[in-house]
Amino acid sequence: MATITVSADFGYVVLVVVATWVLLNWMAMQVMKARKKFNVAYPNLYSPVSNDFNCIQRVHQNTIENIPAFLAFLILGGLQFPRLSAVFGVIFLLGRVVYAFGYYTGDPSKRNRGAFGYIGIIGLIINTILLALNLLGWI
Repeated sequence: MATITVSADFGYVVLVVVATWVLLNWMAMQVMKARKKFNVAYPNLYSPVSNDFNCIQRVHQNTIENIPAFLAFLILGGLQFPRLSAVFGVIFLLGRVVYAFGYYTGDPSKRNRGAFGYIGIIGLIINTILLALNLLGWI
């Protein structure tokens, strides 16, 4: 039977979880400011007239769509590889910031500047698969 011991280095993973919360709240604040600026009332998610608002809203919405899987891979992969998973987590989050600033320009094609964040999520997926294989005794 495989066992998992959480090392002190898992604290790095915990800090990335906190940074994720900070990022999501910063993005939410950008949407709140844009709602006032472009006069988009609740409960409307998007504006029929403001592409700029829609770009700002889409950053937050797309990030929220990706965060559950990111956190699962971060925490699970971090059990076996805490420092490496924390680094991959930071890469993912930095990719989201660059994605956001690109999208905030109002030109959706500029969001692709943050594509390097996929290095982070792919690394976390690999770490999680390695954890599973280790727990199963296959490696």
